[in-house]
Amino acid sequence: MPTIPQQAPRRALSLSTFAFTVCFAVWTIFSIIGIQIDQQLGLTDTQFGFLVGLPILTGSLTRIVLGIATDRLGGRFVYTLTMLTAAVATFALGWASTYPQVLIAALGVGVAGGSFAVGVAYVSRFYDDGRQGTALGIFGVGNVGAAVTKFVAPFVMVAVGWQATAQIWAVALAVTAILFWLLSKDDPVTAARREGAAPRRSLRAEFAPLKNLQVWRFSAYYFFSFGAFVALALWLPHYLIGAYGLDVKTAGMVGAAYSIPASIFRAYGGVLSDRVGARKVMSVTFAVSLVATAILTAGVSLPVFLLVIFTLGFVMSLGKAAVYKHIPSYYPQNVGAVGGLVGMIGGLGGFILPLVFGWLKDATGQWSSCFMVIFVLVATCALWMHTAVRRMDRTATLQAA
Repeated sequence: MPTIPQQAPRRALSLSTFAFTVCFAVWTIFSIIGIQIDQQLGLTDTQFGFLVGLPILTGSLTRIVLGIATDRLGGRFVYTLTMLTAAVATFALGWASTYPQVLIAALGVGVAGGSFAVGVAYVSRFYDDGRQGTALGIFGVGNVGAAVTKFVAPFVMVAVGWQATAQIWAVALAVTAILFWLLSKDDPVTAARREGAAPRRSLRAEFAPLKNLQVWRFSAYYFFSFGAFVALALWLPHYLIGAYGLDVKTAGMVGAAYSIPASIFRAYGGVLSDRVGARKVMSVTFAVSLVATAILTAGVSLPVFLLVIFTLGFVMSLGKAAVYKHIPSYYPQNVGAVGGLVGMIGGLGGFILPLVFGWLKDATGQWSSCFMVIFVLVATCALWMHTAVRRMDRTATLQAA
């Protein structure tokens, strides 16, 4: 395998994190422009939930395909192609004028979300097991792209309209793709394959770990820690406007303020996972989240709501990093496939939950009903983890005996 230059891991991590930040900003653009589209087209809450969730669906379903493609073709090529594809669709969104046209464009915009699986597989190949949790935690800070959109897009949208805003975001993504291609290098495994020093694995070998129940358990954890985070990032401005009467700029700023710590502290979650273990981090995440969602379900004043939602975002960021610490440790040869599946399931949470939120709001009239859904989800994950850990501990005890 080719010798890795000393600066190569840092360069790969920096470029990938920046690219993922821009991708995430594009991926969540409907959380802001969707509000003006809603007003222009007169959408129901269910239609709005479907609109903001549709790009999340595309980004989720493409993750496993893009993850395996990265394992086989290399992250540099797949990452660049992914960004260019999403940029074209986002630019085309600016010409949409009806709800069906917006939905069709949203499918292509969602490809930007698939970049996560590409980045995980690409970055992990530059780091050993002892540093992968930290590296992938730093990469996951790219979630802060949601905050970039919420901070900046409201002002751009008010000035030039939602169509032009979408096209500006598209140009930014296309420029990022070009810079990434020019400045990045192939990962060590891809470089070795190009030189004939490493064989290409079969598709059966790539998919083999997906039959393990453990992989699906990790996916459930990510459905909550990432999927619910994305759902709340998309739903929060709409929630604040409807439940507390805030204007779109203020709601966007609060939504951005939620997204920033929930993204940045993902790096800290990676460090903690390397130091104390991912299982302990997940336990704390589930415990705090159960309390937080129970409080939010009751319907509270705005100051209390903000305090609790920020706490929830913080522990979710730790959980996101902990989930992905497991993957290269348990499945080092299948990071693309396993990471892609886990990312896909997590991303599906970002699609399904806004739909459920909108449906419940239409059915009950209660804004806080969305947090009951998250409470049930957290309780299910916590119970599954507790049961699985007890089973593993009993097996280990029997084997030792």
